[in-house]
Amino acid sequence: MPKIKSSKRTKQQPPEGWDEIEPTLTEFEQKMRDAENESTAGKRKVESTWTVMRVHHQRSRYIYDLFYKRKAISRRLYDYCLKSGYGDANLIAKWKKQGFEKLCCLRCIQPRDTNYGTTCICRVPKAKLEEGRTVECVHCGCRGCASSD
Repeated sequence: MPKIKSSKRTKQQPPEGWDEIEPTLTEFEQKMRDAENESTAGKRKVESTWTVMRVHHQRSRYIYDLFYKRKAISRRLYDYCLKSGYGDANLIAKWKKQGFEKLCCLRCIQPRDTNYGTTCICRVPKAKLEEGRTVECVHCGCRGCASSD
């Protein structure tokens, strides 16, 4: 997940409709800064990045919903947002595929990041887990992103 810097953003003028979504994206940017500057005292090592991952997911989901679900923005504006780094194009591509509609992050489906070469525990449907067992993903803190939940 690349860090967004204002100097690296595209130099072109934003397309039509940018004025309507800019305040929300600016708010997400502020949340991201707050999450990056948050103290890690009293947290486990893996917990320190969870808030950053959640904000990243929310921002990408916002752009995805605007374009694919609500059809509120144009293709040009959607491409501009992805090119500028406001959304994660790879994560959005996974959301379009069946079975990955609720995917929290790309690390959860990479088998090389797990002990047994499978997907993350948060991808297991809650019906298949023991009753009363709470599951937290080590990578992003997700409590279950299987599509069947």
